[in-house]
Amino acid sequence: MKITDKQAYLSQIREVIDKGPYHDDWASLTDFVMPSWFEKAKFGIFVHWGLYSVPAFNNEWYSRNMYIQGTPEFEHHIKTYGPHKDFGYKDFIPMFTADKFDADFWAETFAAAGAKYVVPVAEHHDGFQMYQSDLSIYNAANMGPKRNIIGELKEAFEKKGLVFCTSSHRAEHLWFMGNGKDFESDIKEPLKCGDFYWPSIQEQPDQQDLFAKPYPTQEFLDDWICRTCEIIDRYQPKILYFDWWIQHEGYKSALRQITAYYYNRGLEWGYNTAICYKHDAMAFGSAIVDVERGKFADTKPYHWQTDTAIARNSWCYTTSLDYKSSNEIICYLIDVVSKNGNLLLNVGPKADGTFADKDLSILRDIGSWLDINGEAIYNSKPWRYPAEGPTKEIEGQFSDASSNAYTSEDFRFTAGNGCIYAICLKYPEDGKITIHSLSKSLDANKPNFHGIIRKVSVLGFDEPIDFHCDEDGLHFVTNNVKSEFPVTIKVTVE
Repeated sequence: MKITDKQAYLSQIREVIDKGPYHDDWASLTDFVMPSWFEKAKFGIFVHWGLYSVPAFNNEWYSRNMYIQGTPEFEHHIKTYGPHKDFGYKDFIPMFTADKFDADFWAETFAAAGAKYVVPVAEHHDGFQMYQSDLSIYNAANMGPKRNIIGELKEAFEKKGLVFCTSSHRAEHLWFMGNGKDFESDIKEPLKCGDFYWPSIQEQPDQQDLFAKPYPTQEFLDDWICRTCEIIDRYQPKILYFDWWIQHEGYKSALRQITAYYYNRGLEWGYNTAICYKHDAMAFGSAIVDVERGKFADTKPYHWQTDTAIARNSWCYTTSLDYKSSNEIICYLIDVVSKNGNLLLNVGPKADGTFADKDLSILRDIGSWLDINGEAIYNSKPWRYPAEGPTKEIEGQFSDASSNAYTSEDFRFTAGNGCIYAICLKYPEDGKITIHSLSKSLDANKPNFHGIIRKVSVLGFDEPIDFHCDEDGLHFVTNNVKSEFPVTIKVTVE
C-alpha cells in the first residue's frame, strides 16, 4: 500500500479501530493476550544501527548532543567535521553507505547466538527511517545505503526461523534536536512536516515531568500515527517496541489508537501482536512491561522483558565501548529468566554493516552456552523460588552499571520438561554442591521440597552424580565439572 494521502490513511486506521475487537480505550486494550511464542523465547537481540553509527562517538544520542553547546559531542563535531552550519547531522546521510551490510549474515549470527527474536530499530530519535517509507524522503531506501534495511532484515530473519519485531523511537523527535536552533547551525526555520529536522521544537522538556511542555501538536501526532502504522502494515512485526516519552500525557490518545490498530491488524493476520513499553506508559495488562537496563529482584506473576546492551556506555557502536563480559551477560539472562522475564540484548553494528570482533565473540559464547543449557532456558517456567545464595540483585532500571560477583552458593532456578533446573552461577573448584532449596524435611507441612528426585545430572557433562538429600539440602560432589560459565544442574523428579 502506498500512502499518498495522509488524511485518507488516518481514516483507514480509524475504520480498523472502530471495527474492533480492540478499541482505543484502556478497558478494551487490557483484553490483550500475550503471544505464547514470546513467553517461550526468553532471548532476543536488539539492534541499534543508523546515522549515529557514522560518527561512532560516545553514544547513539549524538544527533542531540552535537547541537548542545559545551558537550563533548559538540566539541568533537566542530573539531572533526567543522561548524554545524556547514556540516550538520543530515550530512552524515551520504556517509552512511552500509557497503558491507549482509542481512543473511546478521540472521545467521543471531540464530547461532541462540536468539529467538530480533528487534532492529526502524526509526531512532534522529528521525532517519531505516525502511522504505512514503511519508518522508529521509529514509534508507531513498538515501544513504539506498536499501530497504528493515525489509531485508525481515526477509533474512524469517528465513532463519527468527521472529521479526521492530521498534520506533519517533516520539522523542519532537524536541530531540531543537537545541540546534540556539546558535547558527543547519537546523533553522522554516521546517515542515516530512523534513528531516521537523519539528525540532526549541523548548526542551523536563524529561521526568509527565506533563512537561512542549506538548506534541496534532500535526506531529498524526504524523507519528501514520509513520508507526506504516511500519505495522508494511512489515507486520510480531512485536512493536516503543522507547520512552510515550508516557507523556500528550501522546496518550495517539498511543491508544496505534495500539488498537496494531492489535486488530495482528488478528487479521492470524496471530496476537504485542507492544513493549516502559515507564508505565500503558495501562497494566495492555502490553508487555519492559525495564530498560535493569530487572526485578523477585519473580513476577506476569511475563516481562528487560532490554540492555552488550556495552555499558552506548547502544550503538562507538570507538570507546565498555563491554560487559560474556559471563556477565549469561548470568544476567539466567537471572531474568528465573524471574519470569525475557532478555533483549542489544548489539550495535559499525556504520558499514559489520560487527566488531568483540560483539561476535560474546554472541558466540552465548550461543555455545545455550547449545548446552538451552533446555533450562527456552520454554521454561519459574520455579517456586527464583534464587538461592548470598548475592542480592539490584532492582530497577539503569542498574546494570556494574556486575555482580557471584559465588558458588548462588543458584537460579527454572522448571521445565518435568525437571527442576538449578543453575550454579559460579561452579566451585572443588565440585562440592549443596542446594538448600531442595532440602528434605521430616515434616511434610514445612518442606522446601517434598517430591521424589530420581536423577541428578549436569548439562554438558557425562559424569554420573551420586546425590543425597537431608534437612540441609541436596548434596553431591563432582570431579570433572569445570566451566568459566554458569553450570546447569538438572534435577529429574517423579
